[in-house]
Amino acid sequence: MGSTAAPNDDPGRFDVVNREGIALGQVRDLMTTGPQTVLVLAFEEDGKPQERMIPFVSAFVDKVELPERRITVD
Repeated sequence: MGSTAAPNDDPGRFDVVNREGIALGQVRDLMTTGPQTVLVLAFEEDGKPQERMIPFVSAFVDKVELPERRITVD
């Protein structure tokens, strides 16, 4: 499993994909909820802006690729 260190420089530029490579959105924000950080993703569905949240923990995050600015999640 890859690193799960939080990307903290310009998080909006990270693309988030699932294990099949399907785009889930771009990181818009990092939200602290106490014991963990949550990725807040922005994406469009039917032409309307939407938001999706994914806990930034190893149970959901497979790897963070800093050079590619991509996060792969389960």
